[in-house]
Amino acid sequence: MSTAGVVIVGAGQAGFQVAASLREAGFADPITLLGDEGLPYQRPPLSKAYLAGKTDAAGLCLRPPSYFVEHRITHRSGVTATAIDRRKRRVALSDGSALAYDHLVLATGARNRSLPVPGANLAGVHQLRTLADADALRAARDRANAIAIIGAGFIGLEFAGICAGSGIPVTVIEAADRPMARAVSPETARFFTNAHTRAGIRFAFGAGVSALEGKNGRVAEVQLADGSSIAADLVLVGIGVIPNEDLAEAAGLAVGDGIHTDAVLATSDPGISAVGDCACVPSRFAAGQPVRIESVQNAVDQARCLAARLTGRPTSYAAVPWFWSDQGPHKLQIAGLTRPDDVSVLRPSATGLSVFRFRAGDLTGVETVDRAADHMAARRILGLGLRLSPEQAADATCDLKALATAR
Repeated sequence: MSTAGVVIVGAGQAGFQVAASLREAGFADPITLLGDEGLPYQRPPLSKAYLAGKTDAAGLCLRPPSYFVEHRITHRSGVTATAIDRRKRRVALSDGSALAYDHLVLATGARNRSLPVPGANLAGVHQLRTLADADALRAARDRANAIAIIGAGFIGLEFAGICAGSGIPVTVIEAADRPMARAVSPETARFFTNAHTRAGIRFAFGAGVSALEGKNGRVAEVQLADGSSIAADLVLVGIGVIPNEDLAEAAGLAVGDGIHTDAVLATSDPGISAVGDCACVPSRFAAGQPVRIESVQNAVDQARCLAARLTGRPTSYAAVPWFWSDQGPHKLQIAGLTRPDDVSVLRPSATGLSVFRFRAGDLTGVETVDRAADHMAARRILGLGLRLSPEQAADATCDLKALATAR
């Protein structure tokens, strides 16, 4: 009896990992992986090692072409899904064809948020999401005279760190009063503000962008809401992303800041699952509330969790969320999910920074800069649900590694 197998929409980290994990788990039915680019590749290095010239495009590929042949994974590049017929279990594709499925996986990722001001489409205005984006940005950086970065999130600050020391004026424009305001504590934000400022990066905090002005069709300056302007012939826009939930919404699935799933990553249609940046999933680190997490760790761990369910070993998704960002010479690592009103406890250290975050006395997360051992210990403590008090976190003589490996 023939079977349609699993169709995966999206060939990024999450989609690829679902396919790979299914084969590792012994799944024998057909697997089809749909993607609008070429071979699946890593995106995080685009704003880090790739832009810095420390790796090339070949080094980004998750697997060579032979892998897909050897593991009987049909990879269809340059093809996207345009509609889902849930009753017939078929997916319409952008090339006019259609695919039947036994189970459908939506790993559609997210897209960059556009800058909603006049001049946003001028030449010299860039975003960073794909390998093609990175190539264009790298070429533009090499001939730029002045750079403006709109948005002091991870992408913007990673690019700023790469540009630091180049002799090119770099200004980071941020509407909030500090960098990474939604992601890290004021203490960590202050560390990076100081580090980037020492490296020659200029910040404009509390600044709204009203327009981009051009000359001969190319961006020349950024106009701010207070009437001032910043000269720039290269502008990088990094103001967040929007989950790609349109396909799911059109098919009648539950959505809202992502495609809603249950704890085992099933959507409101049991024949369809969602993973990665597009998925909004209940988390024990958010008191069981649904959250959408944009990280490689989340994509990989959700994919493995889903593959286990599809091969008869269902478990709720419960992995510790963790993230990292390389900014200049510093590595930021984050574990857990925190809120702005969580209490910060600094762990004494002669180098780097460790900020432990607490809510009602319970550890909710940790942010470390160049303190990998603290990060790994805290990550294990969070994962195992071990008790760490604010007093222990603040005590440099408290052996976090021993506490984390006590059981």
